[in-house]
Amino acid sequence: MSNKSKKHYLNTSQFKPSSSTVTAQKSDEFNPDYTDVIKDLKRIGTLAITFFVILVALSFVL
Repeated sequence: MSNKSKKHYLNTSQFKPSSSTVTAQKSDEFNPDYTDVIKDLKRIGTLAITFFVILVALSFVL
């Protein structure tokens, strides 16, 4: 039989950040611009709907 190994977990209460680092992180907020991504997703959606409508129309014709 193999011996079970015990996992050692660190006590996270010892590693509390100081208040100055917390305020510095909050002031540097990440605010990305997704306008190009939204435009591309709308174009992909319209193309997908168009192709789906074409496939449905072709299923009735053929």
